[in-house]
Amino acid sequence: MKHISILVPEGAILGSLEGSRQLFTQVNEFFKMRGAPPLFKVQLVGLSRGTKLSGGLFTVNTELVLEEVSKTDLIIIPALDGEIRNAVERNLDFIPWIIKQYNAGAEVASLCMGAFLLAATGLLKGKKCATHWMATNDFRTMFPDVNLVTEKIITDEMGLYSSGGAFSYLNLILYLIEKYAGREMAVLSAKVFAIEIQREDQLSFTIFQGQKEHGDEPVKQAQVYIEKNFTERITVDQLASMLALGRRNLERRFKKATANTVVEYIQRVKIEAAKNSLETFRENVNEVMYKVGYSDPKAFRSTFRKITGLSPIEYRNKFNRDTMGLVPA
Repeated sequence: MKHISILVPEGAILGSLEGSRQLFTQVNEFFKMRGAPPLFKVQLVGLSRGTKLSGGLFTVNTELVLEEVSKTDLIIIPALDGEIRNAVERNLDFIPWIIKQYNAGAEVASLCMGAFLLAATGLLKGKKCATHWMATNDFRTMFPDVNLVTEKIITDEMGLYSSGGAFSYLNLILYLIEKYAGREMAVLSAKVFAIEIQREDQLSFTIFQGQKEHGDEPVKQAQVYIEKNFTERITVDQLASMLALGRRNLERRFKKATANTVVEYIQRVKIEAAKNSLETFRENVNEVMYKVGYSDPKAFRSTFRKITGLSPIEYRNKFNRDTMGLVPA
């Protein structure tokens, strides 16, 4: 039987905690229906017997405290709520235990913003990790030695797992169920809980937010210029000249400050504007393309798909109010 410890940190988001528990225990029910013994022993583990969540609206009573768990097989770190630095600091006492269990052979999975607590252990150094796309800038600032892949729904590296934003944690739990219980159980769980099992990325849900909390004033000026003039043709040489910097110097500083090259940043600003038009207006794809400064349909569609994971038409069909049937009568 595989022992699963679902942590109950202070400020945990109740949904990811309880949702994970329900999925794993449901697999046990599937086995029971087939006359087989349960596969998982699922326990809630905290720093104390009772942990208040959601500003005291809920109290989760844990079955065990850390000192009572000498060995476990899988640790689940649920999503954290509130100001993330404070959330991590309030839960630092989990870190030595997580490290000890991992070194003893346990695997560790973080859900959404739980990635911050996992990263604080140092176990993710040099490894891939996903979290909510809205936390990209904070995560890169706090953990520059972690390979953040915000576009991903799931990462899996050396017994360390992470999931993207919000309810995509369900996809990671299904992934783990498939690993431990088989594909049939994962599909059955997806059907019972109505989860879209094949989601691979969160690109189409991402809203680009340029990183400006870096203190490099010339780079910040370049960002502001790009965001105000993205419909025009902007070159790296033009920006370098405007800022009185060498091209290579600007490119190096821009990448370090924003985690994007200058060209990538220009593309992301353009595509963000295109996404907004496709969500809001009834313009056709070519009209949107020209509006945001593209003239080559092939280049526009290729860049759009690279950034969002969808074609412009697929994106409009998914998010436009008209196509979703949400326009008021």
